[in-house]
Amino acid sequence: MTTRGRTPGQPGLLRVLNDRAALELLLDDGPLTRNEIAQRTGLSKPTAAEIIRRLEAAALIREAGTATQTGRRGPSAVVYEAITDRDLGVAVDVQLVDVCSTVVDAAGRRFPVATHTMTAEEMRAPGADIVAAAISRAAAAADVDPELVTAVAVGVQASVDHATDTLIFTDGLPGWPRDQVSATLSRALGVRVVIENDANLAAIAERNMGAGRAPGSFALFWMAEGLGMALDLHGHLHTGASGAAGEIGYLSVPADARSIDPTATIVADLISESAILALAAEHGITAPDGTAADWRQVLPQLPGLPEQHPFTAALGERVGHNVLPALAVADPETVVLHGPTGIAGGPALAAAVTAWLRTRTRWSTAVVAPGVPDTPVLHGARHVLIDVVRTALADRLERITDDAPAPDPVERP
Repeated sequence: MTTRGRTPGQPGLLRVLNDRAALELLLDDGPLTRNEIAQRTGLSKPTAAEIIRRLEAAALIREAGTATQTGRRGPSAVVYEAITDRDLGVAVDVQLVDVCSTVVDAAGRRFPVATHTMTAEEMRAPGADIVAAAISRAAAAADVDPELVTAVAVGVQASVDHATDTLIFTDGLPGWPRDQVSATLSRALGVRVVIENDANLAAIAERNMGAGRAPGSFALFWMAEGLGMALDLHGHLHTGASGAAGEIGYLSVPADARSIDPTATIVADLISESAILALAAEHGITAPDGTAADWRQVLPQLPGLPEQHPFTAALGERVGHNVLPALAVADPETVVLHGPTGIAGGPALAAAVTAWLRTRTRWSTAVVAPGVPDTPVLHGARHVLIDVVRTALADRLERITDDAPAPDPVERP
C-alpha cells in the first residue's frame, strides 16, 4: 500500500486504514454484521456503516444473509462477507518428476490438490509451460475460471537469489530460465509469479501450522532426491546474501563418515536415493515381490520400522552427519526432518538421529518429525499467496472515493 503524498492523521489515510482493517476482519472472521465490525475494530457504528458502503461500492464485500437474533425483536441484522472468488492465486510444487498445484484465495480456504507426474519430455519443457499446465490443472480441480488467477507461487529444487531474480544451486529444471526467472515467467504467463526454494516454503508451513510454531529457531532439512535446508530464526527465514544459505549438501564428507560409505564425496551422497537403496538391500527391505526395491518402494515401508531397526539406526547416523554442520554454525533449538525421506522416516528416524547426536557429538538438539507432512511446499506457498492476493485486494481500497454511491439506500439495522 502506498501512502505517497499523505501524512499520518490525514482523513484519506485513516479511511484506507479503516477500510483495510474491516476487510481483513471479514477475510479472517466473516461473515459479520455492521455492529460486529464496529465492535471488533473499535470504530463507531456510523463509521462502520460508511466502510460497508465503500467496500460494497468497490465490489470487495457483499451481503451474505442475516444474523440470527435469539430473544430479540425487530429485523435481523444483515451480515457481510468478503468477495474472494476473484484475484485468485495458485500454489505450485515442482519436484523432480511430480508437480502439485492448488488454488488459493484471500480467505485461505482449502481447494483440491491436482497432482501430475511428468513425462521425460514434460520435464524438459520450458518452465512457463510447466507452470501454465499446473495452473490449468488446479483451476479444473477447484472448478474455477483460470482467467481469475492473478498470482502464482512456485516451489522449486533450487536456491533463489531474490535480489537478482536468479536460480542457483540446481541440477534440474532444464527448461527453466536461470536469470530474471520470476520476471520471465510473469511476462510469459501474464500473472505475477513468485519463485521460492521448496525447503523454505516447507519451513513457512511448519512455522505457521506445524513443528515450528513454538521454537524460537529451527532448521528444516529437506531430504528428497537431493538435500536442502531452511533456517528459521525467530520467524524470519535466513536465506543468505545470495539465497544460497542452507546448501549444506555440497559440503565434503567428513573424515569420520568416510567409513560409512566410501563412494560418497559430499554429505548429500550419504542419504541419496542410491544410498537408501543400498541400505535397504543390506537390511532386507525389498519390493513387494521380493526383488530389489526402488526408492519409491522403500520409502512407504519406513513408517513401519521402529527406531531400533538396523536400517533406521544406520540412516539416522547418515542424517546426523548432514545435520551436524547446521548445529555447529546456527545452533537452532529444533531440527525438523522433512521432504520425502523425513516424512517417511517420521518419529522413528527423528529419534534415531537424536540418539546418534547425543551419543556421538556434543549436541543434544531436539530432532523432530514434520508437523505438516501433507503437501508442505504447497502449504508454504499458500501462506505466501494469501498475503499477495490480500495485497491486491487492499490496493483497490485507495481507489475508493469517499463519495462512492451506496449500492442499496435502504436503512439497515
